[in-house]
Amino acid sequence: MNDALKSFVGLVPACLLFAGSAIIWLRRKSVSSIFQLFGAAAFVVVVLAHVFEALRVFPRMGWGSRNSVGHYLDLLCAILGVTLFSLGYLIHAVDTCVEQKKSERA
Repeated sequence: MNDALKSFVGLVPACLLFAGSAIIWLRRKSVSSIFQLFGAAAFVVVVLAHVFEALRVFPRMGWGSRNSVGHYLDLLCAILGVTLFSLGYLIHAVDTCVEQKKSERA
């Protein structure tokens, strides 16, 4: 049960990240915010995969076993989460920098 508790603790920051990304997307619908939202959703899927593994939900997925569907779902979502969230944040930072430079010139 200790693994389940650790997984549930990880669910809190993942859900907060997703909620923050959803709020940003609702305020300004841009490419960067949608990338961040999808990346945060992928992080939630990663944490849910660990929760399901700890609680032994859907045992046929083979959570934690090499070459299983659960393992590859976890891996794919982790890669997508890091890539999309980072890319969205980078695009947002560059856009903000460009907007500041334009306002300084005006």
